[in-house]
Amino acid sequence: MNILAEDFRSYRWPLIRQGYWATLIHRFGSLAHGIRTPLLRMPIRALHILMIKFSEIFYGIYIGPNVRLGRRVVIEHFGAIIIHSEVKIGDDVRIRQNVTIGNKHADTPFDVPVIGNGVDIGAGAKILGKIMVGDGATIGANAVVIKDVPAGAVAVGVPARIIPAKVAASAPSDAPRPRASRRGSR
Repeated sequence: MNILAEDFRSYRWPLIRQGYWATLIHRFGSLAHGIRTPLLRMPIRALHILMIKFSEIFYGIYIGPNVRLGRRVVIEHFGAIIIHSEVKIGDDVRIRQNVTIGNKHADTPFDVPVIGNGVDIGAGAKILGKIMVGDGATIGANAVVIKDVPAGAVAVGVPARIIPAKVAASAPSDAPRPRASRRGSR
């Protein structure tokens, strides 16, 4: 029950956030896996599959029933989110809309990513294949990640290029941008 309380606190306005409900449905399914009595487990698993379909149709979020979902995972925005059934996701991960985390080829269904702790996944990102995304990494919006991302690094582009943690930390993110010259506008 502690994990459910953590999920509730992780979301701002949780009761109106589709990501919260999709996570709650996944947690329900995880509890059903722990039931040893087949007569009780089977109807609960069937209910869980119906709930997954509900989440997929109404929220646009599919979290496979076997996903190992860490603590305090937040799905920030709903819509077009697909997480393959065998994926492992660490604690304190943020996922935005239109994200796919799964296998690269249909004939390799178990070659899926492992997402570390504290990873920030941008909108539209695709993380594919048997790769590891290290703790504290950032996956940029619309990046297509098909190789390992070291801890603290940033992955951007198609296919994603990796910016090491030292370079990413030294880049001025809040620096003022140079102003465009107004000479040609008069």
